[in-house]
Amino acid sequence: MNPPQTLAMAAGIAAAAVAVAHAGPAVAAIGPLRRRLMPATAGIGDPGHVALTFDDGPHPEATPRLLRLLDSAGVRATFFLLGSMLKEHPEIGRAIVADGHEIGVHGYEHRLLVKRGPRATVDDLTRATATIAELTGSTPRWWRPPYGVANSAAVATARRLGLTPVLWTCWGRDWTRSATPESIQRSVLRKLAGGGTILLHDSDHAATPRCWESTLTAVPAIVTVCRDRGLRVGPLGEHFAVSRAG
Repeated sequence: MNPPQTLAMAAGIAAAAVAVAHAGPAVAAIGPLRRRLMPATAGIGDPGHVALTFDDGPHPEATPRLLRLLDSAGVRATFFLLGSMLKEHPEIGRAIVADGHEIGVHGYEHRLLVKRGPRATVDDLTRATATIAELTGSTPRWWRPPYGVANSAAVATARRLGLTPVLWTCWGRDWTRSATPESIQRSVLRKLAGGGTILLHDSDHAATPRCWESTLTAVPAIVTVCRDRGLRVGPLGEHFAVSRAG
C-alpha cells in the first residue's frame, strides 16, 4: 500500500471513530439494553411508584386541559418541555410549575441529535435549559433527548448543566395516526410495572394533529390501573427519592 493510500485509510478510520464516539450514547435508545445496563437512565426507580411524564409541550390547548385533569386526579407529573414551544406559551410553563409539577428539558427544537453536530447540539441544549429556567422560574433537573436518542456532546453538556438523563420503560405510542385511548392504555399497561416510567405527550408538535386528545382520555384510566395495583403515581423526583437516598 502506497503512502497516499495509507493516509486515506487512516483518515477514514479516524473519521469513523469520531462518528462512533459522537453517536455512541444512542445505544441507550434500545429499550431492553438500557433497562438492563442503565436502569436509572431507563427510568427504573422506586418499585412502589410509577413516574408519569409528558413530552413536547407546552401546548396552548392540550397542556391546560391536562393540568386540570391531573389536578382533579391528585396527580403530579414531570413535563419535558421544548424551549421553542415554551417561548410561544410561557404562561403555560409557569402554570405547570405553579400546579406543583416538575420541569424537564427536551431540547429547544425537536430534532434528532445524532444528525446534529457537536456545536449545534451544545447550543440547542444550553439554550433550552436557560429558556426553561428563565420563563418558568424553575431550574430543570431532568433531560430527555428528542426520540430518546442522544449523542456524546449532548451527554457531556447535560452533565455540565446539572441535568440527569431519564428515558422511559413504557409508552403509549400516542403520537401516531392510529392511536386511540384504548390503544394508548394497552401500550402503556402491556409493559407497566412498579418502578417504571410512562412516556406520553401533551402536544402534537412532532406528531399527528390533535393526537393528544386520545392521550388525555387515556390518562385517568392509566392512573386508576396503577392505583388498583397498589402503585403510587407521581413525578420523577418522587420516583427516584428512595433509590437516591439509599
